[in-house]
Amino acid sequence: MSAETTSTASLDGSELAASLTVKNLQSSLDWYQNVLGFAVDEKHERNGKLMAVSLRAGKVRMLLGQDDGAKGWERVKGEGMSLQITTAQSIDDIAARIKAVGGTLDTEPRDMPWGARMLAVRDPDGFKLVVSGERK
Repeated sequence: MSAETTSTASLDGSELAASLTVKNLQSSLDWYQNVLGFAVDEKHERNGKLMAVSLRAGKVRMLLGQDDGAKGWERVKGEGMSLQITTAQSIDDIAARIKAVGGTLDTEPRDMPWGARMLAVRDPDGFKLVVSGERK
């Protein structure tokens, strides 16, 4: 394959949004709003029942969908992956706000060798989110 063929076939993404299937949509919605500070973009209903919620935090977009249990209620979610949110906000201030509303940090704010400062949290289903920014 030539370099020209490779470059024209390469992905040129402009955004990435996550879609997560959750056990309890209302509980997860409350967590994403109250602990991380996401806002609701749109609620998606089917036959009058809430099935999914589109969320946003700045340019970050996320869809939470209600699990229907077809693959089993006890299946492990979020293992072996994390979602990273980059922000210009103070990581320490974000950590303090998360704790102030009763949230628990997986990883306290810390400086990383590549120059970032980060923290990590897990949502009610075990999905890991890493929030990072520049060292201040």
